[in-house]
Amino acid sequence: MDPLTSRRNEERERRRADILDAAHRVAAGVGFDALTMDQVARAARLSRGLLYVYFEDRGDLHLGLCERALSLFHSRAAAAAGREANGLDRLLSIGRAYVAFADEAPVYFEALARFQAGAGAASQAEGNLPACLAASDRVFDLIIGLINDGIEDGSVSPSIGEVRSVAISLWALMHGAIQIARLKVGVLETQGVTPAGLMEQALGITRVALSRSEPAGAES
Repeated sequence: MDPLTSRRNEERERRRADILDAAHRVAAGVGFDALTMDQVARAARLSRGLLYVYFEDRGDLHLGLCERALSLFHSRAAAAAGREANGLDRLLSIGRAYVAFADEAPVYFEALARFQAGAGAASQAEGNLPACLAASDRVFDLIIGLINDGIEDGSVSPSIGEVRSVAISLWALMHGAIQIARLKVGVLETQGVTPAGLMEQALGITRVALSRSEPAGAES
């Protein structure tokens, strides 16, 4: 690649990052529902027309934030998993990393929650959707790899089922628990459950389900 093309690509990536930074600030201030392209353009100090060069519409901008969120979480999850000795403990460390991510990066977690709920995402396989889906696949590939590591080292039962389905189930369990802990604090209080307690219970269920010698629902 010639130096001029390289500089242009670097400038394009820098400007895209600046737009996502601006979108994050706007979403943190007014929420995703109230966010507009005009607000993001002003926050990024760009013309509205230039903003549309990088993101087709608000849904496409949301996908850009989701891609960044997934990339950030992947880095955190891989680092957390690297500190553990076996596959099962690595999987549990990813669960804890996701809880911490939701607490420390609430805008990015909200972007992911809305994407998974189908809110605000572009419907066509264009724009930033392929990159977002690729980032999601990297997270699931990490989880799948750790499940296989656990089966190999004996910390995860080989009878748990199809590995990709297990990975998705683990994501769904932790994501749902985090959502309830964030949105249903009052309901939890009436049941004598704290958000932190709910998280530990979800992780405990995960440990038992993955390490048991028979699949869930099997007769003894």
